[in-house]
Amino acid sequence: MERKQDILKTKYFKVHNVTDLKDLLYKSAERYKNRTAFKLKDKNGKIYGIKYISFKNDVEALGTSLINLGLRDKSISLIGKNGYSWITSYFAASIIGTVVPIDKELHVDDVINFINISESKAIIGDSKYIKAILENKQKLNTDITFISLDDSFFNENTNTIKSLIDEGNSKLKEGDISFSSIQINPNDMHILLFTSGTTGNAKGICLSHKNICSNIMSVAQIVKVDKTTVVLSILPVHHTYECTLGHLLVLYGGGIITYCDGLRYINKNINEYKPSFIICVPLLLENVHKKIVSTLKKSLPEKYFNNEKHFIDNMPIPLRLIVKKKIKKSLGGNIKTFIVGAAAINPKIIESFYKLGFKALQGYGLTECSPLVAGNNDFFYKADSVGLPIPNVEYKINNPDSDGTGEIIVKGPNVMLGYYNDPESTDNVFKKGWFYTGDLGYIDDDGFLYITGRCKSVIVTQNGKNIYPEEIEYYLNESPLVSECIVLGVNYENDRETYVNAKIFPNMDIFKQLLSKDNVSENEISKEIKHLISEVNKKLPNYKHIKNFKIVKEPLEKTTTQKIKRFGNNLSM
Repeated sequence: MERKQDILKTKYFKVHNVTDLKDLLYKSAERYKNRTAFKLKDKNGKIYGIKYISFKNDVEALGTSLINLGLRDKSISLIGKNGYSWITSYFAASIIGTVVPIDKELHVDDVINFINISESKAIIGDSKYIKAILENKQKLNTDITFISLDDSFFNENTNTIKSLIDEGNSKLKEGDISFSSIQINPNDMHILLFTSGTTGNAKGICLSHKNICSNIMSVAQIVKVDKTTVVLSILPVHHTYECTLGHLLVLYGGGIITYCDGLRYINKNINEYKPSFIICVPLLLENVHKKIVSTLKKSLPEKYFNNEKHFIDNMPIPLRLIVKKKIKKSLGGNIKTFIVGAAAINPKIIESFYKLGFKALQGYGLTECSPLVAGNNDFFYKADSVGLPIPNVEYKINNPDSDGTGEIIVKGPNVMLGYYNDPESTDNVFKKGWFYTGDLGYIDDDGFLYITGRCKSVIVTQNGKNIYPEEIEYYLNESPLVSECIVLGVNYENDRETYVNAKIFPNMDIFKQLLSKDNVSENEISKEIKHLISEVNKKLPNYKHIKNFKIVKEPLEKTTTQKIKRFGNNLSM
């Protein structure tokens, strides 16, 4: 029987080759010259466009100025909110040297630590981050150049992006070709990303232009991104998931990038920009789904929501068409595809969006893989899977157990060069040309990949049984009573056994509806959660049973891509 991943090879979209990000920049400017690349807002909230040729000219001018500041072949740190100046700086820095994107949510001491480790000679950032670093300048290992992404903060120690672009344009008019003459070795490190993830300490991940460009071209072969594509950028752009798929892929395909004004403005921005694509995490997609269902329940008879079938399937065809049209209109009228990743999502949510007329494509990736490894696509999908291998990337399961589950290992041009100045950690994850991801999963007969957990998060019992907490979290998250949860292995004093415990942040709105009152006591919450855990335990073998739980009053701590931190403050029960 022919596997889906083999059939997929006959269906790939045609793509054009790019060797590096400078090549991508120049070819996109040539192919889409006077088309809009970005839609932005001025200080008065009026939307205006920036053309591809203008973007290329701005990158070239900024890069020329950075070279004249002595930053050729140097590391340049970049920190700030999503925006045009950020991505302009990313291109310029990664072409003339090495760009070091840094999470803007980090404490200033961590930011300075990454600047020092990367030996950055400049920091480009929003004015408030530049100011915070200047106030702690004594902690820097060397003198560096400060460049503000905005014009609101300027002193004798700080350049601005605008002033550097203006200076660069003057240099270009004088015949400066230092930027255009750069020859990039696609195999050299030009992107250095520090990731904390959900486990372990932060590592510097070394990526090349080849790593990034191979990932862009692979994704473009299985998901249509073209001149009709409009993306609303929501996730932090320092993360390679948003940067590669939400920016670089779009600019490669000739689409338009727009920016969210903030999480509370998502609905407003969707209706302003009318995106066709949204790159998101499960939490965002689940919230969109909850709002859709909640709104429909207020205006439609309860009978449509009362059985096992999807509510759309319960409706007569004329009503079905009206409902789908209204839902699409509420999402700007142009949405076609949600790309969802970074954490697991309930497959029922995926299926629901398909029934409502939208694609919800779940994928799997790691920063070390630039980032995508596998994905559902425009040709094939399975709601409970993270998809098929993207073109030119291989994966397999190392040492599978009797159920076929084992560590996922990957090979392909997207896989990182290694960990920065850390040969020991690099050697630990590379064996015979394969990258060992630390993630657990299995592959079905069609070649689809399923994630079951992480090696580092596995709970090992006294008698050697392995428990994947993500499996138990899935069952808990099926209940509307649970807003968020995390499952942990806990050891008690004078007891060598490891017990499965859960931390649960309850959905108070549901509790209020369930108990028909506004003030719900802790005892009432505990009683309902205890009953839920009893029901979940019935679905699990004894050694996986949740032995204890704790109700928390605040959402669980998350990374900037909204993954719950499995370690750190969540350890204490």
